Amino acid sequence: MTTLGYALSSEEHGPTALVENARHAEEAGFEFVSISDHFHPWVSAQGESPFVWSTLGGIAAATDEIDVGVGVTCPTFRIHPLNVAHAVGTVAEMFDGRFTFGVGTGENLNEHVTGKRWPEHDVRLEMLTEAMELMQALWTGETTSHHGEHFTVENARLYTVPDEQPTTIASAFGPQTARWAADHGDGLWCSGPQADVVDAYEDAGGDGPTYTQLHVCYAETEADAIDTVHEYWPNGSLPGELPQVLPTPAHFEQAAELVDREDIAEAGTVTDPDPQAHIDSIEEAIDAGYDHVYVHQIGPDQAGLLEFYEESVLPSFR
Repeated sequence: MTTLGYALSSEEHGPTALVENARHAEEAGFEFVSISDHFHPWVSAQGESPFVWSTLGGIAAATDEIDVGVGVTCPTFRIHPLNVAHAVGTVAEMFDGRFTFGVGTGENLNEHVTGKRWPEHDVRLEMLTEAMELMQALWTGETTSHHGEHFTVENARLYTVPDEQPTTIASAFGPQTARWAADHGDGLWCSGPQADVVDAYEDAGGDGPTYTQLHVCYAETEADAIDTVHEYWPNGSLPGELPQVLPTPAHFEQAAELVDREDIAEAGTVTDPDPQAHIDSIEEAIDAGYDHVYVHQIGPDQAGLLEFYEESVLPSFR
């Protein structure tokens, strides 16, 4: 069975709007929501970046049954894993079994702000491995001391923790990290219908849930949708590892000057207002091996997307 979800874009909406969007997504029939954890938006036109752990408290109070995940947090640079473990323990307790914690190696955009050097991917993955082991020790509720290669904790104990370890899903954009996710995470988190990443994860022994995000823009016409994506989400058309290394929204805006409307159409974002285009995109992700598929509506019109999916898309998967 596939679980269908909706993305709460912290880069595009303020905290109160995100809480309302989560409540509306539950009413529309989505089964889970994923909220992004950013310090900066990608480009200034997006305009927001609230602190995700405060927003999650509001979502916990405003929703009743919908599952909620963070997709994804980097617990190694901007925030010490001790503090991330503290936040996750509290939020998991508030959601009472409805919370999933996604982790990844991060983007320079968000993590360089404390002045630490941005290392190569293998070092970041090593840091994430140590951070995950430390957080898991803290979630036992036992007093923990840790003197590792990258992090130090002395005599720390979390008194507010869930009864069971939080489900931790590891992000991967390629087969190498997917194999790491099979060893270290409870599942796989990805972007787009990348079948090779799922294959690598499963070939390495991974058998947990598989999440992927699909970018869409629902508008009255396809031309309107492409204009919206070009204004609010040109970063989605930047190639390769560039989004992981650019340090500021200003740099993303400079790179986005190279993105034109034809690039938007070729980047995989669904801009066709025909319900079948959205259904086909979800089915493609399911066929690629993902059992948790969620859509990110680009731009201000979240209510339009939620109504459109409730009436014309979600019924095809029930």
